[in-house]
Amino acid sequence: MKIPTLLSLFAACFVAGSANIEENVGQFFSSGHTNNWAVLVCTSRFWFNYRHVANTLSVYRSVKRLGIPDSHIVLMLADDMACNHRNPKPATVFSHKNMELNVYGDDVEVDYRGYEVTVENFLRVLTGRLPPSTPRSKRLLSDDRSNILIYLTGHGGNGFLKFQDSEEISNVELADAFEQMWQKRRYNELLFIIDTCQGASMYERFYSPNLMALASSQVGEDSLSHQPDLAIGVHLMDRYTFYLLEFLEDIHPASKANMNDLFKVCPKSQCVSTPGHRTDLFLRDPGSVLITDFFGSVRKVEITTETISLTDPIKQVEEIAVHGEQEKETYSYVDQLPVSEIIHQKPKQKDWHPPDGFILGLWTLILLVFFKSYGAKHLKHIF
Repeated sequence: MKIPTLLSLFAACFVAGSANIEENVGQFFSSGHTNNWAVLVCTSRFWFNYRHVANTLSVYRSVKRLGIPDSHIVLMLADDMACNHRNPKPATVFSHKNMELNVYGDDVEVDYRGYEVTVENFLRVLTGRLPPSTPRSKRLLSDDRSNILIYLTGHGGNGFLKFQDSEEISNVELADAFEQMWQKRRYNELLFIIDTCQGASMYERFYSPNLMALASSQVGEDSLSHQPDLAIGVHLMDRYTFYLLEFLEDIHPASKANMNDLFKVCPKSQCVSTPGHRTDLFLRDPGSVLITDFFGSVRKVEITTETISLTDPIKQVEEIAVHGEQEKETYSYVDQLPVSEIIHQKPKQKDWHPPDGFILGLWTLILLVFFKSYGAKHLKHIF
């Protein structure tokens, strides 16, 4: 009697385990994509639009951290804030006023910069209609198994987004470009995010399948800035992207967070504007779509029969060669930069810089007080 009972228990456990494995495998392949791409665009020039460059570089940093390589990222920056003569810390762009997190970094690869960032070039990148001489780094080489993240930030209005204060793209032109991408089998699923005033108006005309859209504000609302910095005289980020970055810092490549969690980013109590999203064109349930389906990358898997320990602190363990076998090394993951703690730090006092004209105004005040008290005849005691 004991043997049949044990066999039945073993069979039940095996069936349950098999069902669990099948469920995990089904979830792994549910997105149907084999590669990830990102198109990140800042459409604004001039120093007072510093925050738009910081917005784009923050998203750029996040997608690279989650596994999308530079070869699969098309980065378009309309201005180079890192090298601007007004920047008190050259070669840096900060997204927080504590000046701890430099989103420009030392390995940023800008594909389109300055006056290359135009509506025409943007639409050509999306539709693949680029001259033959265009290098691979400036091309979106996606296919029908690609999940694409498109992020836009700048100044916009009801149904349009400005490019460098000289031209604009309408929501109809953008919708038609996405339809061309679908007809030409250039994407599997597409996530569109826009941080601009009246951003929801930009996805109202979308009609292509497998497309999900998010915006920082509704029609008739402004998308507000965040993190004012007295040292450089501008705001460092926009509110929606700031809280989006804060959300992404808690995401890791194996995270189970889904799109419903992303929809909750920056409620009206934080953004002041009302973020919106559109999912009616998307074929899957947003609750089953992982954040890493768009912000991460499909990782190559190497099958091995050896046991690999990743729990010990990072170190290299040398094993004594036995019977002529080669020495083996054990590796573990290094601890990540605690960005979630950094972005909540208060500004350091040493990072404060007086605003322009402060020193000159102070000397003027001192001279006025001196003349009022002693007159011009005592001026020689100063100089």
